[in-house]
Formats: sequence, C-alpha cells, structure tokens
Amino acid sequence: MDVPEFVEALDAEGRSLAAAAEEAGPEAEVATCPGWQVRDLVRHTGMVHRWATTFVTEGHTAYLRGGGLPALDGAELLAWFRDGHRRLVDSVARAPRDVECWSFLPAPSPLAFWARRQAHETAVHRVDAQSALGGTPGTVAPALAVDGIDELLRGFHGRARSKVRAQSPCVLRVRATDADAVWTLRLSPEPPVSERHPAQGAPQGGDADVDCEVSGPAARLYLALWNRLPFPTVTGDGSLATLWRETSAVTWR
Repeated sequence: MDVPEFVEALDAEGRSLAAAAEEAGPEAEVATCPGWQVRDLVRHTGMVHRWATTFVTEGHTAYLRGGGLPALDGAELLAWFRDGHRRLVDSVARAPRDVECWSFLPAPSPLAFWARRQAHETAVHRVDAQSALGGTPGTVAPALAVDGIDELLRGFHGRARSKVRAQSPCVLRVRATDADAVWTLRLSPEPPVSERHPAQGAPQGGDADVDCEVSGPAARLYLALWNRLPFPTVTGDGSLATLWRETSAVTWR
C-alpha cells in the first residue's frame, strides 16, 4: 500500500470510529478493551491523532510526549475528536513526500510511516468503538489487514522491546488463507525474528520445523494478533497462541 491508500483508510476508519462512538454513547463499555468506556477510547485515539499530526506538520526529529487527554465528554469530546482526525488526514495528505520527522518503525519514509501507523491505529480502535455497540464490528479490508499483520510482526515485534519470548527456541507461523502471505516467527529468549513468505513458498502447517500455526482470513488474523478476536484456527502447540496473547500487547510509550 502507498501513502494515498493509507490516507484513504485513515479517513474512512476515523469517520466510522466517531459514528460508532456517537451511537454507543460515552459510558458504553468497550468489549474489546476491558476497563475502557467509549470516552476513554475517543480521548486516547484523539490524543494520538494530534500527537502524530505534530510530527508531520512541525517536523520534529526527536520523540515528543503526547499532549495528554482532554477533560471533554459527550458531544464536545466527539467534536474534538473529529477536528483532530480531520487535521491529521489533511496534514498527511498534503505533506511533502520528503518531509523529515521522527518515526519509530522501518518505513520507506517518515511520511509513509505516519500514514501507515495512523491508518492501523484508527482501524483497530474503530473496531473497538463498534464493539461497544454490542454486535459484530465491521471487517477490515484484506489489503489493509495484510499490511497491518506485517507492521505488527516485523515492525513492532521486530524491536528489542518486544516481550514475545519463549524459554526454548520454537516457531510460530501465521498464515492468511485469503492472501498470498505467510509469516514465520522464530521465538526464543531473545526478541522474535520474523520473515514473510509468499503462500506458495512456505510449507503447509504441520511441517516439522513449525510448532504452531495460526491461520484464517487476513482480517480475522489481523484483529486476533491485536488481541481483539480469538484466532480463527490454531494447529499444533496451542500454548504458543496463548503466549502471544499474554505477551504481545503494544502499549503507549
């Protein structure tokens, strides 16, 4: 995916998040984020949007803390969220492709990083907002889901700070059944080492060097890996799927 595609996803996902939050109401419990109400979700996501906008528009080349959560609620909070989301979308869409600013995961450029990261940040939290409505949240586009799995496995969990560790070396495979994408994660007491393969180039689940495989449609896997849904299918040593759930959470800096 390229920057305009991420911007389009960011725009649509943010608008859907706000609509779901408005329908659910600020006191509704967010089923996918135990302990959060909708107001907590909207405050957090709106803060992250403004934080990201600061880097793109002001060109900061070092980490800056977020601006904090607002004391707003109800209609005022939603208006604040929508304004910040609009500013982020417009800033990323209009920024020079060679803008220099701080980022924290590998990407072709800082702008590509922020467009991608905020599209996924907003997509996952849109699902959270829709979970507060009590039904089944909407799905995620397959191309965005595949990209998001890649960002999570090879980006976030390619860093030394990843807590996904195993006492003994083992292999977890992630297979999208509706896309040409398979990931192999080699786990050990060190940070995970992840590789992506074409579906045709990776052995099928159950081969000798794979201890566990999780598989399913890309959108379901994406949300399962972000701990929003159960894994569609688990083959082999299910304790590795449990290990992922217990140790893979990505927390605010």
